[in-house]
Amino acid sequence: MSTQTLDPKIAIGATSTATSVASSAPAETTKSEANSIVANLRVAVMVTLATTVIFGLLYPLAVTGVAQIFFPHQANGSLINKNNQIVGSELIGQTFAGSGYFHSRPSAAGTGYDASQSSGSNLAPTNHQLTDRIKADAARLHAENPNMPIPIDLLTASGSGLDPEISPAAAEFQLPRILRERNASEANVRQLIAKHTLPRQFGFLGEPRVHVLELNLDLDASYSKK
Repeated sequence: MSTQTLDPKIAIGATSTATSVASSAPAETTKSEANSIVANLRVAVMVTLATTVIFGLLYPLAVTGVAQIFFPHQANGSLINKNNQIVGSELIGQTFAGSGYFHSRPSAAGTGYDASQSSGSNLAPTNHQLTDRIKADAARLHAENPNMPIPIDLLTASGSGLDPEISPAAAEFQLPRILRERNASEANVRQLIAKHTLPRQFGFLGEPRVHVLELNLDLDASYSKK
């Protein structure tokens, strides 16, 4: 019986080839991973640039352009112009201290109706600053019109501190003072109040309210102060 042995050269050659393939695999894997990282990075950069241009530049410009074309008054702050002079905004209230004007509700925004400091008082119901202020306002309002209950919005500030309107009840409460100071016709002043009373939005949201600045401007145009 003869025995067969493997040729050493063939065995060595096979081992060398396997070793070569095994050693080249990690290098190819590393190169593939590097290419994948570069590709993902390229995609991330392109998406970032695209979204920045679209949503950071084109979209704001488009919205601004549409607003200026179709809603220029609102887009520019809903400003109120009187005798070629800007006297306020439809959206932001003002403090009226004169006795011949309808007064706005209290404001805790800065020194009052400061749009840069829009806020409520953030005082607790038991805070003495809040209770002292309400007591003082209530005493003043009772002295002004002792025969009527004080509407709540003449004693409390809003969360924004910028409300440009008061309730119809608040305008009604102040009517006797306006009539005295302006020597005006009650029927005519009531017409002005009705003219500047806004209904519920869409007929069911919120409550009717009276725009104070526009009402006072019409008062000045119609009646002089004493």
